[in-house]
Amino acid sequence: MDIVLRATFMFLVVFALLRLLGKRELAQMTPFELVSLIVIGDLIQQGITHNDFSVTGATLAIATFAFWSVLLGWITYRWPRVRDALEGTPRVIIRHGELLRDNLRGSRITPGEVESEMRLAGIARMDDVAWAIVEPQGKISFIGRGKDEGGQPPAEDTQAG
Repeated sequence: MDIVLRATFMFLVVFALLRLLGKRELAQMTPFELVSLIVIGDLIQQGITHNDFSVTGATLAIATFAFWSVLLGWITYRWPRVRDALEGTPRVIIRHGELLRDNLRGSRITPGEVESEMRLAGIARMDDVAWAIVEPQGKISFIGRGKDEGGQPPAEDTQAG
């Protein structure tokens, strides 16, 4: 039972740590950060199983982490308000070609990072963006402006009526 309690505590610590790191940090990890997370995983394992190197102890620790993951997944599916609190919500960072600096700060994203993502998406100018949204997974989605908004015209329907 001691392993289950320690695994539950460490699950909460890891969950809180990953939420504090932020969406963009996890989506854009450097090799050093990836190795650090692997080392943290090993340290967590040592903290959970303590001196118990048995298969039973390892199985209990893994099963406890799996239980909490499945339970949180079910809770976020069942209650949307809880999902928003646990997984986060999309955040608009560009509206009609203008950077929303408060939302950038809230997402810990620099204007340079947004411009880099725009280039990767094949967007040359911020004026060409109707909306840019940081998704809960940390990726930035770009929605282009239509002709009436100063961008490229939308594809027209060519079906005969």
